[in-house]
Amino acid sequence: MAKSRKRKRKIPASSGKSQGGNSVLKFLKSERTRFIFGVIVAFAGVFLLLAMVSLLFTGAKDYNQIEHRSFFSLISDKSIKVDNWTGAGGAFIAEKILNGWFGIFSMLIPIFIINIGLRLMKVSDISVIKAFFITAYGLICGSISCAFIFDKLFQNSHINWGGRHGTEIVKILENSIGLPGLVLLVILFGVVTVVLYRKSSMYKIQKTIVNGKSKISFPHLGKGGEGVYEDDVPKKEKKPGLLKRLFAFAKKKKAEKETVFGKGVGEEIRVESKSTFKSRPEKTEAIPLPIEPSKPIAQPKHSDFEVIVPKDELLFVKTPLAQKDTTSASPTNGNESDEVPNVEEQEDFDPKKELSSFQFPSMEILKVYNSGSKEVDMREQNDNKDKIIHTLRNYGIEITSITATVGPTITLYEIIPQAGVRISKIKNLEDDIALSLSALGIRIIAPMPGKGTIGIEVPNKDPQIVSMQSVIASKKFQECSYELPVALGKTITNDVFIFDLAKMPHLLVSGATGQGKSVGLNAIITSLLYKKHPSEMKMVLVDPKMVEFNIYSTIEKHYLAKLPDEEKAIITDVTKVTETLNSLTKEMDDRYELLMRAHVRTIKEYNEKFIKHRLNPNNGHRYLPYVVVIIDEFGDLIMTAGKEIEMPIARIAQKARAVGMHMVIATQRPTTNIITGTIKANFPARMAFRVTSQIDSRTILDMNGANQLIGRGDMLFSQGSSLIRIQCAFVDTPEVEEIAQYIGNQRGFDAAFALPEVLSKDGDDKSGGADLGERDPLFDEAARLIVVHQQGSTSLIQRKFSIGYNRAGRLMDQLESAGVVGPAQGSKPRDVYISDEYSLEKLLDSLR
Repeated sequence: MAKSRKRKRKIPASSGKSQGGNSVLKFLKSERTRFIFGVIVAFAGVFLLLAMVSLLFTGAKDYNQIEHRSFFSLISDKSIKVDNWTGAGGAFIAEKILNGWFGIFSMLIPIFIINIGLRLMKVSDISVIKAFFITAYGLICGSISCAFIFDKLFQNSHINWGGRHGTEIVKILENSIGLPGLVLLVILFGVVTVVLYRKSSMYKIQKTIVNGKSKISFPHLGKGGEGVYEDDVPKKEKKPGLLKRLFAFAKKKKAEKETVFGKGVGEEIRVESKSTFKSRPEKTEAIPLPIEPSKPIAQPKHSDFEVIVPKDELLFVKTPLAQKDTTSASPTNGNESDEVPNVEEQEDFDPKKELSSFQFPSMEILKVYNSGSKEVDMREQNDNKDKIIHTLRNYGIEITSITATVGPTITLYEIIPQAGVRISKIKNLEDDIALSLSALGIRIIAPMPGKGTIGIEVPNKDPQIVSMQSVIASKKFQECSYELPVALGKTITNDVFIFDLAKMPHLLVSGATGQGKSVGLNAIITSLLYKKHPSEMKMVLVDPKMVEFNIYSTIEKHYLAKLPDEEKAIITDVTKVTETLNSLTKEMDDRYELLMRAHVRTIKEYNEKFIKHRLNPNNGHRYLPYVVVIIDEFGDLIMTAGKEIEMPIARIAQKARAVGMHMVIATQRPTTNIITGTIKANFPARMAFRVTSQIDSRTILDMNGANQLIGRGDMLFSQGSSLIRIQCAFVDTPEVEEIAQYIGNQRGFDAAFALPEVLSKDGDDKSGGADLGERDPLFDEAARLIVVHQQGSTSLIQRKFSIGYNRAGRLMDQLESAGVVGPAQGSKPRDVYISDEYSLEKLLDSLR
């Protein structure tokens, strides 16, 4: 076989030249080359500026040496010695530029050259075009002014102050506009320069020109330019005639029509009175179209990078907290059976009258952290910005702009990618960006809700503590009119985050151990204690750990609710939790009955009627306070009590909103067997601290994110589809103890708020299943099944006999009454008291 010959590819000669040209072009465009070239240009500018400055001091001595000599002859003749700091060459160049060009203002030329060098080095941000126009304006105006003023004052000086340019222009102007015109021109140069340098000088000139004789209004001048009058004595205004008034009315109507239909977007319509001279300035009615709210103050820009530092809100320090009376009468149907006649003659019922001397806790109890305004570390922000840009660029993603919003613990970088970049491509680089920034808790929001940007949340190296004092004392919290206001903390934009628990209406809290869950619950309770009077709100606290809510025991007679026969208001026993929840369902049903009899739909409408004495207390009506149920370690309750806990919670969550009963449930294990679908469906508001896995995050929030938090109070709040990242306010245990002690030392009610009594489940079972005369037909077979398997399970009876849960439950109750099985033990099977079938048959014979 013939060997195949490989043909050698001929490389055209032109390709070698093109490759060489490309390498040269690449070298010229490289960042290192630009930097080196910038250094050279900057040093040349510094040398030239130094030569000019030296000429001012040594020019008189060196003038005879430099005059009438060329540059090369001057530097080649070693016998010539000059005193200029830059030598003979520098003295020659400085003398030619200073005296031959634009005089003393020729120093702007080396300054412009230095700026070009710094620009190439990427040190200066001043635009070259802007610097060029400033330099050109200074050279022209400065040389003319110096030639006119200093050349005549210092005629024997070795410096030509205006240069040849200024001297020649001044001669031309003297012949054309004369000496007065030249003086006015110099003054014009000065005014224009001052106004260009500082905008506020324009307003000062306006104030100087404005005198007290003519009325000229400058809205931007503030109080000084608000209005100036023709005479100091006000003149009486003549009353216009009927025709004039009709004409003015028609003109006003026409102006109102133009306001609605005749103007475009962004325009402002002003309606002003014709009267010009009055004793007081006439008010102007401005009807502006809506504009965007003012943005926070921004730090100086670095290229396309903007760092926004949100301002803290103003704090109120008024103590005790002033309360607003939010009650008001609402029109209702007068044909009610419980309505009290002649309500006009009675004073409104005051629910706070019994504890009228009650004072809210003082703001001084809460600690203040980071009281001083902390400056933003611009080096950290610029480093993070560069790392984000370089990481995205490594994967072929270019961005057009980047903005940083600095929060207390997190900085949000908002980027706008170039057209054609897929959002999913940036979303997949979450771990790569976290690696380049060496930071924990990087979260990418793509896209930002309501914005055309992509958000990258990066933790700060030096996080700040958000104190409970800064949140409670904020103007936003003090002036809010929510029914149950809860201040959680601050967002990334430093805004105090407040929500109304009455509108949630229930809250689910989750987070791993040590991530701030207990502090978050204390922040919720503290917010309510600082805002609601004891007569307006009651709390039911469930604490299986026995140590979290124990500090609130001192406010039992003020804010807590319990069963009548209980000693402690803080519920720690699991069996008591079941009784309390059943009692709450009874309270819920009683309240709904009261609302039905009062012909209202919500607790707010009911209380308004009761305050206005439109409901008769003799018919069972009473003022209904809000009831907030807070359960910690819900997972432990589910493990021990199971359905006995879940069912009343589900009932309360489904129905209790309208009657003012709201729940806050917290757990550190957000698994599906603890947070079931029934609970999730009725708890739309979720509060998630850091969890350990994506599965836990999806269980609590229905999306990822909680596993990417940094801990120590960093949390996500969800109310629907949107997530808000919040730094939870920190309230320490000594602060909570002092707040509770402050309230407990004041006079309270005679006892804690009493919940209605209900029969326990065991009592119901015995009363309903003790009658063995009407046994189920399957009673004997079910008893044999239980004894054979030695397992007292209702589900076992369901499966074996294919019957429903209700019938199987009744069978189990009858077996318990007969002594076959023991009482219910939550989610565990019942104990079987009969060990063999022989003993069972003897029992069945006795029952027959």
